Amino acid sequence: MNSTDIDVVKDVRSFIETHFLFSSGSAIEENTSFMECGILDSTGILELISFLQENYKITIEDEEMLPENLDSLSSISMFVKGKLQLA
Repeated sequence: MNSTDIDVVKDVRSFIETHFLFSSGSAIEENTSFMECGILDSTGILELISFLQENYKITIEDEEMLPENLDSLSSISMFVKGKLQLA
């Protein structure tokens, strides 16, 4: 999968809206912190990691499970695209 051909923000936004927001009607901004806004808790982050690994065929190591990689749509997009470029 070519990292330029994917829309990580769209995919992750859809996953979060479907699994955690349940049609609250509020759009998630790209820089919104999932933890600070109460969108995801620690269990939600684990579900998100599982989604990312399955959807993009990447492996997220324990030391990569950091807020700077996984706490907003923009950080996830940069992180996933970086992982795909290394693959």
